[in-house]
Amino acid sequence: MHLDGARIWNAHVATATPLREYGEVADVLAVCLSKGLGAPVGSLMVGNADAIAEARIWRKRLGGGMRQTGILAAAGLHALDHHVERLADDHAHAGLLAEACGLDPATVDTNIVVVPRTDAGDFVVAAGEAGVRISAVGPRAVRLVTHLDVSQKDAEKAAAILAKL
Repeated sequence: MHLDGARIWNAHVATATPLREYGEVADVLAVCLSKGLGAPVGSLMVGNADAIAEARIWRKRLGGGMRQTGILAAAGLHALDHHVERLADDHAHAGLLAEACGLDPATVDTNIVVVPRTDAGDFVVAAGEAGVRISAVGPRAVRLVTHLDVSQKDAEKAAAILAKL
């Protein structure tokens, strides 16, 4: 079994579940260094040697692979050393945005907020014109995502704008 851990770090910080527990349910766990941790690219596979060897074969068959990756690995190490714990800031910022949109911030577990809206398209346009970039996830919902590049001040400013809309 392969577990795609693109947002495993967010789940770990939000739930305090040890990473080992996530890994115990799969033969191979892929973890992403770029989504929440701020590395420009990078993923790692965790598992036993045989499972990783098979995963490498499939990765190459499907077109994955890169040369001269040392500089990217350094960015990944920096992300692991400096950005895992700060994901809690992203979660707190998402709570501010949720509250501004009329949701209970306690219902937001990570850095993603989905807001039901009957006017999702119009809301996205209005938010964009006011300087807040969000996206529609259908005609009746919008999605807000906080990340490394969204500061507390940015989140507060966005929350004030969204509350007015």
